[in-house]
Amino acid sequence: MADRHGASYRLIEHPPEGRTEVASALRGHDLAHSAKSLVVVVRPTKRTRRYVLAVIPGDRRLDLCRIAECVGGRRAGFADRETAERLAGSVSGSIIPFSFHPDLELIVEEDLLRGDTLYFNAARLDLSMALATEDYLRMARPRTERITEPVGP
Repeated sequence: MADRHGASYRLIEHPPEGRTEVASALRGHDLAHSAKSLVVVVRPTKRTRRYVLAVIPGDRRLDLCRIAECVGGRRAGFADRETAERLAGSVSGSIIPFSFHPDLELIVEEDLLRGDTLYFNAARLDLSMALATEDYLRMARPRTERITEPVGP
């Protein structure tokens, strides 16, 4: 996909790792430039569900109340592993910051997009991608919102 879009990127091989903190250290970059992708289920009503792929900086925590508000929901929580992997098309820990499933809405934390490069596992635990932020925006066309809070002590 990156080649097809003429994106500026590089692939980084490393030992298999899905934890953002460890993968960032293996890749050699600041945790704030890591694109952590989380599949969230939002309940607009008791009987309905919407799924969101929330992409946040590795050094932040997702604000579940805020993500629920963004899509008109009453409450939100993390999707179960099976659902997350089915919607994202890859195993937990290697979910890319792109949505290719019609039932998975992509929302990205605004602060993540301030740097020149995004780093993320490339749908495999042993391979990552460093992708120019401007190319990510052009290819993914995400909705951007403030959906995080700092990780406290």
